[in-house]
Amino acid sequence: MRHTFRETWSGLKRNASMTVAVIVTMTVSLTLFGLSVMTFQEVDRVKGRWYDKIEISVFLCTKDSAGTSQSGNCEPGQDTTDVQRDYIRTRLEQNPDVLEVFYESKEDAYQDYRNTYADSPLLDSLTIEQMQDSFRVKLVDPQNYQGVVAEASSLPGVQNVLDLHEVLDPIFSVLNGLKWGTMGMAVLLLAAAMLQIGNTIRMSAFTRRREIGIMRLVGASNIYIMLPFVLEALFAGVVSTILSAAALLGSYEFLIERNAKVSIQALPWITWTDAWMAVGLVAVVAVVLSIVPTLITTRRYLRV
Repeated sequence: MRHTFRETWSGLKRNASMTVAVIVTMTVSLTLFGLSVMTFQEVDRVKGRWYDKIEISVFLCTKDSAGTSQSGNCEPGQDTTDVQRDYIRTRLEQNPDVLEVFYESKEDAYQDYRNTYADSPLLDSLTIEQMQDSFRVKLVDPQNYQGVVAEASSLPGVQNVLDLHEVLDPIFSVLNGLKWGTMGMAVLLLAAAMLQIGNTIRMSAFTRRREIGIMRLVGASNIYIMLPFVLEALFAGVVSTILSAAALLGSYEFLIERNAKVSIQALPWITWTDAWMAVGLVAVVAVVLSIVPTLITTRRYLRV
């Protein structure tokens, strides 16, 4: 074992510049990988809190809404009739994609408006008659909303159907693009780090090829011969993991705990558990990234 550690230390000193380059590349790539994992976690949290709980709002006609109806379902100068309102509710409740239907009258909407904007100077700018009756529709699966929106939009007495998926879909498309872009950059840098590790081990093995050949001739096992090279790669992997973990945890503390959670309290933010989970995945990737190219590279020097 003493010989193994001596050879490992000798290899690290002999290829110090290459080892530093490997550590830098691995640290950057592992940090990006960890950030992409945390981005995945955050997007999933936000989507679970908001996107998957979105309700569809079906607004009914008022006397002034004939010209603004999406499908021409409103009669000029006429509110939605009681018969139309009951028919709309029945059709919505019979839809298999609908879980619950809630009715909100003009009075309820007006009171909710006054409670929400109690301190607004425009509080008295609206009257009850300017408000709209509406149905709030909760879906069985929020992903299957198109059919409900299409059906509700075609019903007589419906002035407008508000579906926040249309607003949130572009936002989540950008977030998904960001997380996949970050992951793509991380994968490219991880591949570069793997190539650098392989090249470093190849140079180290080449300089010791005569010694390796002698050890093979006297019966040394493959594990005994390969262990110094594996330890060299693991050293770079461990140092890179420590630096990457420090960067990830520091970023979480500064960006999330001290800023985001204080400034934007409405969003569900990832926790320390999620951050440490990302660090754990980084450590696993670092070990694989260190061992695999080392085993592949040193195989050719194990033939007598």
